Amino acid sequence: MTQEKKKHTTSLLESIVILVGMLACLGILIIKYKMIPHIPILMVFTVLLFYGKFRGYSWDEIHDGIVEGIKPGIIPIIIFLLIGVLVATWIASGTIPTIMYYGFKMVSVKFFIPTIFLLCTVIGITVGSSFTTISTMGIAFLGIGHILGFSTALTVGAIVSGAFLGNNLSPLSDTTNLASGIAGIDVYDHIKSMAETALPAALISLVFYVVVGSSSKSANMAGIQQMADVLMTHFDISFWAILPVIILFIFAWLKVPAIPSLLISSFSALFITLFRSKQHYSLKVLCDMLMNGFVAKTGNRQMNVLLSRGGMASMLNSAALIILALSLGGLLIKYQVVEVLITNIQQFVNTPGKLIMMTIVSATGINFLVGEQYLSVILSGETFKSAYDKLPLDRKYLSRTLSAGGSAVNALVPWGVSGIFIAGALGVNPIDYVPFATYSFIEPIISIVIGFTVVTWRYRKNQAK
Repeated sequence: MTQEKKKHTTSLLESIVILVGMLACLGILIIKYKMIPHIPILMVFTVLLFYGKFRGYSWDEIHDGIVEGIKPGIIPIIIFLLIGVLVATWIASGTIPTIMYYGFKMVSVKFFIPTIFLLCTVIGITVGSSFTTISTMGIAFLGIGHILGFSTALTVGAIVSGAFLGNNLSPLSDTTNLASGIAGIDVYDHIKSMAETALPAALISLVFYVVVGSSSKSANMAGIQQMADVLMTHFDISFWAILPVIILFIFAWLKVPAIPSLLISSFSALFITLFRSKQHYSLKVLCDMLMNGFVAKTGNRQMNVLLSRGGMASMLNSAALIILALSLGGLLIKYQVVEVLITNIQQFVNTPGKLIMMTIVSATGINFLVGEQYLSVILSGETFKSAYDKLPLDRKYLSRTLSAGGSAVNALVPWGVSGIFIAGALGVNPIDYVPFATYSFIEPIISIVIGFTVVTWRYRKNQAK
């Protein structure tokens, strides 16, 4: 019997067993035993690899599945490496220290957490990238929060919530344009529709951050002033240091892709470092900084820990995890596990509420199975697009549902691209910040609730005409 005859379409039961077994293994090892995700994912990947061979797939076909799975992550991996460079140069040039310095002067301790949530939202809308917001402003806000005495998990949760809210509402965002493109609607119509679920989620998150943030202990203002003095002494705190931020914003509005934008902003920061820095840098030292990150030598241990980061090497751990996670996702797609699960879900979507809920479940499930937000949006969108037309239900509901279940949820997956990036950029375990990243899990819930209420009411009203 040939390999082609041995192969069969994966059954629903088989797909469910694979899904439950995989998530159980990852959940127990990563959450209960607090293992770094690399090895648990490698273990599941190994089992799936030989499962495919047992089911009749050739090694070439299995390798093709791995390659196809990794392809969507190639650009994000390059962006990750360049963000490592950006962070190092922004610290050396005084960009991040300048933001921290004026943050110390301006921020209200009582409203610090809701303030950074709102600021990250505005920055995310302006830049159109949650990753850029988190890796630049997020680092500055994390440093300020640390000095003020706020927990890392809470601070990162507010940063992540604001960054992803801004990303979902930005016409410059790649995932926003992807969701509207898959649904076939205008991006601004998508954003208007998105606001109906995103703004209530934002309001609930804001109230949560006001309550939780205000319950924190009072900060040591003398210590804060000391930290501000350390920044002023060892870094260039000036308007020139803000230029790399301005350049990044301008390029975002001009819709210049992320890779050239990050490179030009990094090199502008490097130029400022050479001519404005209070330290002398040789070519060898600069190259080492770009690779291994900036090392702060301020004489203050706490500040040294906060500002010793960045460099391409800091992102290699994340890049390795992305390759493993996407390889695993590629095998699941190759073996038709994802396709079978989604196809069987379709039979339950005979009302607007059920259709929206199943789209959310599908996008969220793919996030946890594959770990990639782009594939989550694409696969769910292409699968359910015809169901929205058949019902019929306006595709604006499809596009905003894809953003809610696809883009926002990815930040909650420890082995997902976003979860991996956040952990690497901010040095935090995803399990710790997830409970405080309220927007990312409130948005899908609100989408489902509105689907069963407001959208269903509108649908019935239109059908009655």
